[in-house]
Amino acid sequence: MTTSTNGLVTDMASLRESAGTHLGYTEWMQMTQERVNEFADVTDDHNFIHVDVERAKRTPFGGTIAHGYLTLSLVAPVIQQLMRVTDAATNINYGLDRVRFPAPLRVGALWRGGAELVEVTEVPGGLQTKVNVAVEVQGSEKPALVAECLFRHYA
Repeated sequence: MTTSTNGLVTDMASLRESAGTHLGYTEWMQMTQERVNEFADVTDDHNFIHVDVERAKRTPFGGTIAHGYLTLSLVAPVIQQLMRVTDAATNINYGLDRVRFPAPLRVGALWRGGAELVEVTEVPGGLQTKVNVAVEVQGSEKPALVAECLFRHYA
């Protein structure tokens, strides 16, 4: 098992020992209008607060913001970067216990993901992990996302 600011690399046998470990942080990345527009096209969610830059300037947000579900989708690359179970045949997203969006992720803002491995339990054929994930926004007191995520790791 290896833990660093770049994440946890472990095997199935050692995964339980890692419960309670902060997995570190991703690099800072910028949320772009292009990414928001592409997400709007894929999901058919063209709410002006996401895609109409001029109109969004007149809202309390002062500009366009990422969709909540776009922000939630950032969990996948955050976890892929911060936790690797080397001998798992497959890893799947099993679901979410709790999700909140305390602050907006504004277009142009820098964000990064952080995670903590909270719990490891046995399931048929493998292990389930509960990971608390946060999407932080540079300069914001509150994160854009906090989520309790469940993953399954099968041997």
